[in-house]
Order: sequence, then structure tokens, then C-alpha cells
Amino acid sequence: MAAAAPKAGASASEAAASAEAPLQYSLLLQYLVGDKRQPRLLEPGSLGGIPSPSKSEEQKMIERAMESCAFKAVLACVGGFVLGGAFGVFTAGIDTNVGFDPKDPYRTPTAKEVLKDMGQRGMSYAKNFAIVGAMFSCTECLVESYRGKSDWKNSVISGCITGGAIGFRAGVKAGAIGCGGFAAFSAAIDYYLR
Repeated sequence: MAAAAPKAGASASEAAASAEAPLQYSLLLQYLVGDKRQPRLLEPGSLGGIPSPSKSEEQKMIERAMESCAFKAVLACVGGFVLGGAFGVFTAGIDTNVGFDPKDPYRTPTAKEVLKDMGQRGMSYAKNFAIVGAMFSCTECLVESYRGKSDWKNSVISGCITGGAIGFRAGVKAGAIGCGGFAAFSAAIDYYLR
């Protein structure tokens, strides 16, 4: 789009102002949505500039309960159980040895045997995922409460504690490897999610 030509009788300042109009518009945009935008201070009782009523005691009590370490651990346990069960059933579905009887290798397994094996593997994965999820979530919440900060170090510390606790059942070396591996995995996940 070409700028409008100044009128014949217009002064030099008006001509300059009409030539600078697009520049002023982009400056205005910088102040509205660009780098020069000023942060807007929101009052505690407002949500996005819209006033909201103060919270009742019941709402505050529910928020405190949902922020507790016990609730987070139970939520991670249930989520881990569901996710682990689905993962176990999926891996059993793609495994060629599900329902296989080593005593009679030429016999084709029945659907009942295959479903039974899939259910057993799903339950095994579900329990393992639930325990690991609850341990990690609880230790992360406790570390965060102790440190008073919410940063990447909490997940690394809790990953080391969880991995070490799981690995120490097989010995000190396995505990150290579990600590390092789980901490590195937690750091990588936290890096990509934050």
C-alpha cells in the first residue's frame, strides 16, 4: 500500500506526519503487544483483570488437601497403575510368547490362555508403575517442601532417592546405578517439560 500523497497546500510538518503514520502505528503495536509492553499488575482477587469472589473456607481446605504430599502420591499411584496396566497389556499383545507352553511347544494357545497371560502381565506392570509413581511423587513433594523451592533440582534429588531405593534391593552398586539413571532421566524429562 502506498502512502497518500500530501495535499498541495499542506505544510511541511503535516506532510512529515502523514509520512510517519505507519511508523507511529508500529510503535503503538510495540507498546501494545511487542517488546515495550508494560506488565499489568493483577490484584489477588482478580482473574485476568476480571474480579472474582474470594474463596470460601471449604475451597481453601480442598486446595490444601489437593496440594498435600499424600494426595499427590495417591494420584501418581492411581495414574501409574492405569498407565502401567495399559502398557503391560500392550506389550503382552505384541509378544509372540504369550500363552506359550514350553512343555508342549507345538500346541497353539487358546484365547483364554492368551488373555490370562495378558492380564497377569498387565497387573504386574500396573503394580510396578504404581509403586514407582507413588515413590517418586511423594519424595519430590517432600523434597520441595523441605527446600521451599520448585525447580529442576527437586526432580533430580527425588529421582536419585527413588532409583536408589529401588536399586538397593539388588545391592549397593545397583542402587548407585539406579540413583544416577533415575536422576538423569528425571532431569531430562524436567528439562523438556519446563
